[in-house]
Amino acid sequence: MAKVVEIKQEDINPEEALQEFLLLKKAQGLAKVTLDDYSFHVRAFFKHCEGWDNVSTALVHYMSQEIKANTYNLRLRYLRAFFDWCVSEGYLSQNPLKGWKLRKTEPRIVNIPDTVLKGLLDTPNKKTFAGLRDYTLILIQLDTGIRPKEALSLSIEDVCFKQMLVNVKAASAKTRVSRSLPISPITAQALKKLISAHHESWRTDLIFCTHEGQPMDRRHWAKRLAEYSEIINYKIRPYDLRHSFALYYLRSGGDVFSLQRIMGHTNLTMTQQYLSLTDEDIKNQHAQSSPLNSITKSSRVRKL
Repeated sequence: MAKVVEIKQEDINPEEALQEFLLLKKAQGLAKVTLDDYSFHVRAFFKHCEGWDNVSTALVHYMSQEIKANTYNLRLRYLRAFFDWCVSEGYLSQNPLKGWKLRKTEPRIVNIPDTVLKGLLDTPNKKTFAGLRDYTLILIQLDTGIRPKEALSLSIEDVCFKQMLVNVKAASAKTRVSRSLPISPITAQALKKLISAHHESWRTDLIFCTHEGQPMDRRHWAKRLAEYSEIINYKIRPYDLRHSFALYYLRSGGDVFSLQRIMGHTNLTMTQQYLSLTDEDIKNQHAQSSPLNSITKSSRVRKL
């Protein structure tokens, strides 16, 4: 294995290098969630490797842990980008992850039954601010497919009740491209009620906030859904609601191209993953509805 480390500035440590890297990425316009992910993955690795010594050996052990393919790929992407930058700055002589390949993964798409989603909507106590907020947040995710982080970043000015639209600003969007999402009357009504429930003393324009008017993060929302999941005895995570929107959209006759724009996907590859499940729906429907079911009903079919 080639020796990787050749420090150009001996007085800089990995934490200081990470701070420089994050500052650059922030200047380049990366979303806060992406910056947080870089910070998490780089710091997690350097807990297994003190300083710059033996980075290659530490990486082999770190990447060989028993983890899911998706986790492996996340580590590889974030660490490789960081080490590429370290090479460009002269902190490393070469990238220790150069030549490493991503693992093959299967798309994780969740297909939640109608009865479960109805039960989820019935669970929050809408007589409390937190319950009304959670109910509205579930509605808007199911109605628009908006990403959890994007939903939590919505401000009051992002909603146009006259045109029945919510606007995801470029600064909040994962792809850094703004988009407008149509909303249904039930979602608009819930949003109006939630906004009117904001206390006049709160100094926030965020629609979805805590009962004290403070910003919510994804972990808070995930925890709330986990609590509701225990009540309905069905595990649901924030992104599962986004998956549900996409599947229902296609099942109801929506086309994959308009779904791509609504979901905010940069290409069709991600959007087309949902087609595999809707194709299965078509197969099941065909099995039930084929004319041959009636035509051959009285005919005896020999086994092949």
